[in-house]
Amino acid sequence: MTSSTARKILAPLAAAAVALGGLALVNHLPAPASAVTQALHASAALPDSLAPETPVQQSRVAATRMDGVVHQTGAVTDEQNAAVLDYWTNDRMAAAQPISSLVDSALGLAEPLHRSPTEVEPQAARPDSDGERWNDGGRVSRTTGKVYLTMDGRDFTCSASVVDSANGSTLVTAGHCAKDGRGSWARNWTFVPGYADGSSPHGRFTARDLMVAPQWANRADDSYDFAMVVLNRNGGASVQDRVGAQKIAFDTWTEQRVRDGVQVYTFGYPAASPFNGRHLHYCSGRTVPDTGGTTANGVRCTMTQGSSGGPWFTGFDPATGQGTISSVVSFKYADDRNTQYGPRLGTEAKRLFDHANQL
Repeated sequence: MTSSTARKILAPLAAAAVALGGLALVNHLPAPASAVTQALHASAALPDSLAPETPVQQSRVAATRMDGVVHQTGAVTDEQNAAVLDYWTNDRMAAAQPISSLVDSALGLAEPLHRSPTEVEPQAARPDSDGERWNDGGRVSRTTGKVYLTMDGRDFTCSASVVDSANGSTLVTAGHCAKDGRGSWARNWTFVPGYADGSSPHGRFTARDLMVAPQWANRADDSYDFAMVVLNRNGGASVQDRVGAQKIAFDTWTEQRVRDGVQVYTFGYPAASPFNGRHLHYCSGRTVPDTGGTTANGVRCTMTQGSSGGPWFTGFDPATGQGTISSVVSFKYADDRNTQYGPRLGTEAKRLFDHANQL
């Protein structure tokens, strides 16, 4: 099932396109793809090798659909890899923003009611956090990273996590961090594991393949808002060689566990006010099922846009920073900014993962 586009605020482009398009009646908003097509066509300066009109880029536009996987190649040559890395200058990285500021100003949405994270005293990890900064280190501080991407000529940020895979180069993130539903694919996709306050302590890794489920590509169905991304190596090393990886599971969300609730820890780099996107934050608590028309599950959390695609852990150990990824940060509803939702990673997500493992 697809949630109400009018109320969804974490998936960036659909909501922003609606806001920028000047549509006043929130209960009559278009679907994500049509909204983006109508409103987001501003073009940013891109390296010539990645400009839309070049033969190289044209060969990358058509996505491939096979065995329940919708897939788009990224930077597959050394030249393309270098061009993407060159694109992300320090100034561009600093300027990349989630779309929330545009949404908030157009729709008059209020900011979450809690203090700025910079005013929160550091504290030990706890099982009921609603968005504190993560101060306990561990593997999660290396395997979670910030994502930079370009969509329809605009630069955005998301979050993602390294998952244990045969190729050592696979990430899990949100579907809308790879493709805007029925709309555009992301370009210039770059992952910075362990990002902290502007630094790239473990290097930067570009995407060589992005894949989403058909349900996301065809219908922007929030129940399938997940993606797998395969990265290029950096200096001959895979991202998993460099920072390690987290386990991933596709059988967590049984009907009984959904009813009972599951203790989760969610991580990401929220960048919309009052956060600044420069540090890893987390939420933790027991889940509740979404009642808005999706099979997603929710947890209390004030993290904002920019955290999209960050990992949801079950069986998480704060002492080691390790757990099992069972979902990703996906969306919120505009009338409930204190609940974050994540899709179930199940059969369709496993199909993406298995395909990624072969690349």
